[in-house]
Amino acid sequence: MKKNKIYKVDNDLSISVDFHTSFVHAGFPSPADDHMDISLDLNEYLIKHPSSTFYIYVEGDSMINDGLYSGDIMIVDKSLSPKSKDVVIAVLDGEFTVKRILKKNNQIYLVPSNSKYQSVIITKDMDFQIWGVVTHAIHHFR
Repeated sequence: MKKNKIYKVDNDLSISVDFHTSFVHAGFPSPADDHMDISLDLNEYLIKHPSSTFYIYVEGDSMINDGLYSGDIMIVDKSLSPKSKDVVIAVLDGEFTVKRILKKNNQIYLVPSNSKYQSVIITKDMDFQIWGVVTHAIHHFR
């Protein structure tokens, strides 16, 4: 699977997993709670607008302090209007980038969450558009 491709959501495919309805504390769970209650369809839970939702791989480290690491999968909804402080996929001078958008004093900034990178102030001379809003990320631990 090529990681720099955008994948369309296939909402015809139902992805259900057993779902334990009690909360898990950051400690040891109670053995009395060791049962599954319902099934959870991940498409239904994660995707609100299937016709405008895509999966996109993260590449790079500019968003690591927001928990987005290279190789993670972002769920991006193109139908949402971006709000200040949303994580967005933007197209800047023909290149895709993922950053937090900040709207302040009638100015738009693309803000990384890694101090190695600088914020970008969007000017009218730039070819700029918001492609979509990141709604979720899938992060691997192993």
